[in-house]
Amino acid sequence: MRIAIDAMGGDHAPEQIVKGALDAAAEWPDTELLLVGDKAVIEPLLKEGIPSNVQLIHADEVIGPDDEPVKAVRRKKGASMVVAGQLVKDKQADAMLSAGNTGALMTTGLLVVGRMEGIERPALAFVLPTMDDVGILAMDLGANMDAKPEHLAQYAVMGSIYREKVHGIKQPRVGLLNVGTEAKKGNEMTKAAYELMEQAPIHFIGNVESRDVLNRNCDVLICDGFAGNIMLKSLEGTAGTIFTMLKSAFGNSFLTKIAAAIMLPQLKKLKKKMDYKEHGGAPLLGLNGLVVKCHGSSDAVAVKNAVRQARIALQGNMIESISSEINGK
Repeated sequence: MRIAIDAMGGDHAPEQIVKGALDAAAEWPDTELLLVGDKAVIEPLLKEGIPSNVQLIHADEVIGPDDEPVKAVRRKKGASMVVAGQLVKDKQADAMLSAGNTGALMTTGLLVVGRMEGIERPALAFVLPTMDDVGILAMDLGANMDAKPEHLAQYAVMGSIYREKVHGIKQPRVGLLNVGTEAKKGNEMTKAAYELMEQAPIHFIGNVESRDVLNRNCDVLICDGFAGNIMLKSLEGTAGTIFTMLKSAFGNSFLTKIAAAIMLPQLKKLKKKMDYKEHGGAPLLGLNGLVVKCHGSSDAVAVKNAVRQARIALQGNMIESISSEINGK
């Protein structure tokens, strides 16, 4: 397996990206990692030398977080993200990872890697934490702000295959995010999507509500990117606020500080449960190659976990399985 890594994308690039890649290279010597970026910047970070399964691919441009996605991908052909995408397109890499501009990565996937035959809209699939530590695969969480019922039905098929191939869940339960669980609830799009998903080759359990997501009311949660992104940021904001309130409450007095010291191990477990770094990244499903979006704030741990995630997807022939199901081949 050969995995291209955009070494210049993300809040902590290139230091943490390179460190994560080196940790992954040591963990999985059977996987070749292609570090794509400015060699003059990356080489000083390789103080102990370059491992035999790591290769540097020079790219002298970078797509920044404020760049307009389509213009940047078309004009910056030498950008690390675009070069990594081209490696996948040319079959010189089996997958690519990036913590850079989400819109630009989506554009790279569409314009460089290419859309899978039969797929109208690729979607960003993200694992939301749940109380039982299994997690929910939610899509789309922001790659497409607008969607049609047909798009949601395709998301459901792709998400179901991903959940089975990568996470090992047999017959994953697929739920449609809605304002109520009744079949006739929702707007015109969700009502039409409901009917299409009933006919799809998936284990569809009907409508689900966002208040039950953290209790894993399904294994695959389907929604349009607009509603999904709002839900994701609401969950992130709520979790952050709760931890801030707990920190404040435990610092009020001597007794609460003692209580905090006693509860610290459990609080650390809770924080880890809600940590995006544990899941690595979110794949863009529906492309001709495996493209994984890492969180913009990814550190070395997140990058290593994203490599692990990509390896599992490649070993399970996920791209081929999705294509076969969508196109009936």
